[in-house]
Amino acid sequence: MTLIGRTRDRGVETLSLDAPERRNALSAALVGELAGALADAGRDTGVRAVVLTHTGTTFSAGADLRDPPAPDALVGLLRQIVELPAPVVARVTGHVRAGGLGLLGACDIAVASHTATFAFTEVRIGVAPAVISLPLLSRTDPRALARHYLTGERFDTAEAARTGLITAAGEDVDEVLAPILDGLRRSAPEALAETKRLLTAKVLETFDRDAAALTALSARLFASAHAREGMTAFLERRDPEWVV
Repeated sequence: MTLIGRTRDRGVETLSLDAPERRNALSAALVGELAGALADAGRDTGVRAVVLTHTGTTFSAGADLRDPPAPDALVGLLRQIVELPAPVVARVTGHVRAGGLGLLGACDIAVASHTATFAFTEVRIGVAPAVISLPLLSRTDPRALARHYLTGERFDTAEAARTGLITAAGEDVDEVLAPILDGLRRSAPEALAETKRLLTAKVLETFDRDAAALTALSARLFASAHAREGMTAFLERRDPEWVV
């Protein structure tokens, strides 16, 4: 079963997360297939930009608790988005949770419709937003990120735009996206690649410095008793034992 849809229009490669029955959760299989599709796009000189979008009402619910990717595989995927020579643009019309927000953070530009909602839900299942911090910490407002990391609250597109998680939002996401894609199509490929390197240099410094430590932290937390209780409670649709 194919988990990533692919289409091409005037130099823009659109990759769609296509596992709506699992809310496009980041399973080992989906992460692997998306990495392969990005690698193909990176090698194709006809690709001016990549749009990362989704089917269904959820962009991504985060890690698939039944088939989670290895932490280093998720690190590799996020770095691949950051390092891809072509700009990567997220197109969001649904809900984004936990690890899905790491994908947004890795993208160069992110646009959303007003129906989108966001939440860093890791603390509510007994883990931390460790690996996804690699692209997020240097790109988003630290005070806002502290609130959302620590509480797991749901927030809307206005807050996501204010904090730098997304670039822009509107009623019709494709109307918002149209001038962005037009600008990318009018830009020289080599100039785009070099400009992206300028913009991502500090993000990649974070990967180089912190990836190993945050990967180890993620693995330790996911193996903890709190995580087992939190994930079990989530799957059983009940509050975990620590809720007061």
